[in-house]
Amino acid sequence: MATVDSSFTVSSWPAGQAVASLAAAIGRFTSKVSPQARQRYSYRGTSVLRRVGAERKRSVTVHSNARRPLNAKTVTMLGRLLRKPLTWVVVAVLAVGGAFGLYWFQPWKLFTSVTVNETLPEAEAPTTAPATAPATAQATTPATGAPVKPAGNTLLRTGKLITHEHETSGDVQLIRLAGGEVQLVLRNLKTSDGPDVRVWLTDRPVAPDEWDTFDDGRWVELGRLKGNVGNQVYAVPAGTDLAGLRSVSLWCKRFSVSFGAAELRAV
Repeated sequence: MATVDSSFTVSSWPAGQAVASLAAAIGRFTSKVSPQARQRYSYRGTSVLRRVGAERKRSVTVHSNARRPLNAKTVTMLGRLLRKPLTWVVVAVLAVGGAFGLYWFQPWKLFTSVTVNETLPEAEAPTTAPATAPATAQATTPATGAPVKPAGNTLLRTGKLITHEHETSGDVQLIRLAGGEVQLVLRNLKTSDGPDVRVWLTDRPVAPDEWDTFDDGRWVELGRLKGNVGNQVYAVPAGTDLAGLRSVSLWCKRFSVSFGAAELRAV
């Protein structure tokens, strides 16, 4: 009766035979190496591994500590700079320059508005006497058609503000009061808030594109602009010769520009 061998060995396969041959070769090689050599090679391998690990650890330590000397150096440099008098001179100059710039330009006024509303005088336009005055007319009334001053305030000239450097609108009136004083009235004024804006009477003509010529001729300053919005009254200095003064300018004296101006016309 035939029998079947059901046992399995690695050597029965080609790949297994190759592995077995390699293992036998390694065994023959190691058998020829003395125990001292095997120990020495093992020690060298361990030493190499230890040396590589130490190098890696030192590299990580160096990189982790590399930032500390830089920060310390920066702090030391700043400390030396702060101890030098020249540094504080520069800081003081910058601070003074910044404060002067804020004072001179006053940039916050781009976002502010000041409204001033005063009681405005009422005035009448001068009347003209008829050519044939009635018999009951006063003796002082001329019969030649010359203007007659009413008993109250007299409206001398009027005008409308136009835009120059800043958007500006409103009406202007030049009024002679019953007592003889002359006032400039700004009605429904609306312009921008700005540094050192003055109210001027000038002899310059008014044109939309000529906003820097009002200081070239004769001008009379009536005071600082009280507010950039509202109704305001400005007194004309006593003894001012109004002849030739033909315009009103809201003049920024600091930067020599007109915010707005109005041509004065007789009524």
